[in-house]
Amino acid sequence: MNVSELKINLPPGLSEDEAKLFLAIKLYEVSKVSLGQAAQLAGYSKRSFMEILGKYQVPVFAYSTEEWREELGL
Repeated sequence: MNVSELKINLPPGLSEDEAKLFLAIKLYEVSKVSLGQAAQLAGYSKRSFMEILGKYQVPVFAYSTEEWREELGL
């Protein structure tokens, strides 16, 4: 992974760790990074990051409607 550095002023009450977590969640949610990359960015194991995704109601596996139909045999 090509690494760049970003510096921003965080709003009061938001820690650097929280900002990394929220960034990782969103990047994963919009398919810009893999699960492993997002977990690494946030500083968690894949398993822990998957649990966090559940807490924020972000699906770990995103299926299209057609993929769901196929999976369910409809």
